[in-house]
Amino acid sequence: MSAPSPSHTEKVSPDLDEATSPDTPWQAIVWNDPVNLMSYVTYVLQKIFHYPEPKATALMLDVHHKGKAAVSSGDKETVEGHVSQLHAAGLWATMQRT
Repeated sequence: MSAPSPSHTEKVSPDLDEATSPDTPWQAIVWNDPVNLMSYVTYVLQKIFHYPEPKATALMLDVHHKGKAAVSSGDKETVEGHVSQLHAAGLWATMQRT
């Protein structure tokens, strides 16, 4: 029996994940909750992100009517900070990759 002949090998690149692709944009998501007033959510968005009142109001209305809104985006560390600030203000928030 002879040894197998070398065959062409295909180079496969690994799937990109969080560890290999840190520049992938992330989003901070604010979720609707039964506790916070709409005016308070608008206030928090203005204070944390320095959004003008019309933009903060539009995002709050998305949270209220659609159940959630993406309120910021950026690198992972920045968005983690935003989510932490939102939690400190009493809002329900998570982060997700875009």
